[in-house]
Amino acid sequence: MAKVLVVGSMNMDIVTQVQRHPIPGETIQGQETQFFVGGKGANQAVAASRSGTTVTMAGGLGDDFFGQDIRRKLSADNIDMEGVLRKPLTTGMAIITVDHLGENSIILSAGANAAYSEQDVQGLELSDYDAILLQNEIPRETNRAVLKLAKVAGTTVFANPAPVLGFELADLKFIDFLILNEIEAEALSGVKLDDVVKVDEAGKRILEQGVQGVIITLGSKGSFYIDTSGLMISTPAYKVDVVDTTAAGDTFIGAFVSKYLTGEGVEYSLNYATAASALTVSAPGALSSIPEEARVLEFMGKERAG
Repeated sequence: MAKVLVVGSMNMDIVTQVQRHPIPGETIQGQETQFFVGGKGANQAVAASRSGTTVTMAGGLGDDFFGQDIRRKLSADNIDMEGVLRKPLTTGMAIITVDHLGENSIILSAGANAAYSEQDVQGLELSDYDAILLQNEIPRETNRAVLKLAKVAGTTVFANPAPVLGFELADLKFIDFLILNEIEAEALSGVKLDDVVKVDEAGKRILEQGVQGVIITLGSKGSFYIDTSGLMISTPAYKVDVVDTTAAGDTFIGAFVSKYLTGEGVEYSLNYATAASALTVSAPGALSSIPEEARVLEFMGKERAG
């Protein structure tokens, strides 16, 4: 079984359902508030684990109730928490509102995620893993240290430059596969994606920075893949009723990495990841909405039969 090390963020998501998002200065009535384990690192780790990959998590958690709860729940998802350190800060939190259309608005408080440092990653044995998975919710200096260590170890790196603010183009030469959404692709390529035809141009520009493969997720329009061999694949989205878009992108990433590392072809891995993310938007919450492999395969079978 493939082994993945996810180095990244872990949060407690405090999610409130609203009819619509408030405007500045306005107080509105929330309909329901729930607590979910989240953070891009945790979400992607769970997605990879539930799709059949052996996952180890590395990052920082506060020594508080939220931190203890996250540690317990990720461990219950068969994620090795050996690389997760306790920090003298509150655990990271995300304050999320979800409207009646399933669209979310998020305020992120980094907490212990911001204290996971360059020094903390020096003890990681990156050569023990088939791949490293990174996001951009921990300090960029820490991510850069991981990228350099992975280069020395010869370990494949998958990265998601989200949030894109603060991500540096110079780091792309250390990354094998970059998985990003339309907004992030525009920021890193300089290409305005107001036309799907321009997606290939954005992908090619990112490849020029040293990345081996690029996946641009396009929401309801599916995704676009391009790599240095010239292979290009457009994968359509599945049509589902949207309940909550939280963690859809993270599910896609974790699911793709898992299937790709188990030896499945790029096209199958993209289709599987697309199906997994479709199931995620069909349910509320972050971690709680990420499907198990059996559910994804059942969904794909039904779609083919239909």
